[in-house]
Amino acid sequence: MIRIQNVSLMRGTKPLLVDADLTLNPGDKIGLIGANGAGKSSLFGLLRNELHPDQGQIDFPAKWRMAYVAQETPPLDRAALDYAIDGDVGLRKLQAELEELESHPDVDAHGMRLGELHGMLADADAYTVQSRGEQLLLGLGFSLEQMNQPVASFSGGWRMRLNLAQALMCPSDLLLLDEPTNHLDLDAIIWLEDWLKRYPGTLIIISHDRDFLDEIVNVIVHIDDRKLKRYGGNYSSFERQRAAQLVLQASAIEKQNRQRAHLESFINRFKAQATKARQAQSRIKALSKMEELAPLRAAAEFSFEFREPLAAPNPLLVLDGVDAGYPLLDEHGDKVGAKTIVNHIDFSLTIGQRIGLLGVNGAGKSTLIKTVAGELKPLTGEATIGKGLSIGYFAQHQVEMLRHDESPLWHLAKIAPTVREQELRNFLGSFNFPGEMVTSPIKPFSGGEKARLALALIVWQRPNLLLLDEPTNHLDLETREALTMALAQFEGTLVVVSHDRHLLRATTDQFIIVADGKLQPFDGDLDDYKDWLFKTKLGKGGDALPGAAAQARAAQPAAKASAPVPVPVPTASPAERKEQKRLDAEERQRLAAQRKPLENRVKRLDEQMAKLNTKKAAIDAELLDPAIYEAASKERLKTLVADQAFAVRDLEALEMEWLEVQEQLEALTA
Repeated sequence: MIRIQNVSLMRGTKPLLVDADLTLNPGDKIGLIGANGAGKSSLFGLLRNELHPDQGQIDFPAKWRMAYVAQETPPLDRAALDYAIDGDVGLRKLQAELEELESHPDVDAHGMRLGELHGMLADADAYTVQSRGEQLLLGLGFSLEQMNQPVASFSGGWRMRLNLAQALMCPSDLLLLDEPTNHLDLDAIIWLEDWLKRYPGTLIIISHDRDFLDEIVNVIVHIDDRKLKRYGGNYSSFERQRAAQLVLQASAIEKQNRQRAHLESFINRFKAQATKARQAQSRIKALSKMEELAPLRAAAEFSFEFREPLAAPNPLLVLDGVDAGYPLLDEHGDKVGAKTIVNHIDFSLTIGQRIGLLGVNGAGKSTLIKTVAGELKPLTGEATIGKGLSIGYFAQHQVEMLRHDESPLWHLAKIAPTVREQELRNFLGSFNFPGEMVTSPIKPFSGGEKARLALALIVWQRPNLLLLDEPTNHLDLETREALTMALAQFEGTLVVVSHDRHLLRATTDQFIIVADGKLQPFDGDLDDYKDWLFKTKLGKGGDALPGAAAQARAAQPAAKASAPVPVPVPTASPAERKEQKRLDAEERQRLAAQRKPLENRVKRLDEQMAKLNTKKAAIDAELLDPAIYEAASKERLKTLVADQAFAVRDLEALEMEWLEVQEQLEALTA
């Protein structure tokens, strides 16, 4: 087991741990969590013996083999597959010794050692190492062709995947993973989850992905107040336990009660829709989790909201017969052809849609997002943009596009040159850029702080269409939760690609999938998508299939998935399409005219229910006071009981009306 006894650790003048104690059992799967800068990575440094405690000691069995992900990847000419297999250092040493002996002039004199080496190689599974390496790299998103390419040819994110593959290849008793999902797509994360569930050793993971932790870990270690606090169970269990502790803090009780009442009311209204679609059921699960999180959110340091869009064109955008991809250029920069990624897209976006975009790595999700954002021009077809369309686009590499020698204030002033500086400072302060930080160059900022700045710049522009491509990269758990809550309340249209399943469940109500070069609806939820991945892309049981078998499996059409994808409608003639577009536009205008008063009524009902919930919470709080039951307060008690009954009655009436109006809206949408 791992014993941490009376450990204190300073980094510069900052104490990270003070008299910390912790015991971890063999085979535990531990999630290590805490605020940014709390000392999570430093604790890994202590376990790897790269750092030494200022006080106390850390003990675990000397015979344990440790594996972890290297932070640097040299630009080697070595093939990616060979580099991944290099993670099994012991195997490589045996192979090197065998090769040296077999090339020795007097090879017969070493017959005994040769026999030992062959036996040791068999014990090390040397004769399956090639296929095991292929399985790892296929699961992490590499194609068979990429496996033979040199390490130097890959970008930084793909090199980190190779480092992860090395760590997984290494036989180990203790595996340390620091943010392993940061550079992975959803399909690779699902594969990695399955692999880690079957890992037999002791596993410690630092991660800001709550669903990933929930699937894998059975222990949470929280670095809080410079101590190590152990909680049994997964991340959701930790939240419940942590919430129970926070409830005991009197200063948080009133705020927690208000949040819980609001969430319970919303869940009760929504339950009536649960039998109508699997998406509704997923949304209820997400809201249930939000209820459990409410006390923690009360203590959260950061929250924000998207401002109401200035315009609402309907439709926002229409893609008609569009091929999305990249132009091919010669050495002079002249176009010589095109590479199509997604074929014949017939797609429109209307006000209020909340879409999650699914698809395996390389299928074309980012290409589609860039085409919708206007960064890539359609190769063929027509893109029609609604008047007043305002796009907020967060790209995967948005952080890298910021000017690192400039400040947050400079970035905001660049897009709002006529606004008073104090107003800009106030806005940035709401995104946790206070004091001198607002005028400091962002170069030393953490990845999460830079991502937060990129989000702030988007929020300022009040978009009516949000296009988010992996927006949670580098964000900690609290900021992810703040983003999730802000997106859930966003009044415009949302299209999001994310490996964060909690965010997808809480903020989207329909999925579309890019598969086999086509964009199609996906009739199912994220559990169905996971089943589809394992049956069509990742191989049975979670092991990506090596060699030709993997290619054959990956080539299976999406129509064979457990959650079937509708076949696109055959294309019509240009004249027919034009007439259909006119009819569709008239129909959209008619529906928009019918929806508007219903949407306004829903908004007013929400406001009325919020006020009533606040009033009822105040009554409930007053009724909890023992003094109200004394003889002198009898009249006040009668008044409160009557007011409480009226509030409950009025709330029920408003909620019933909310459901009726919501059903009318859904009928129009259908």
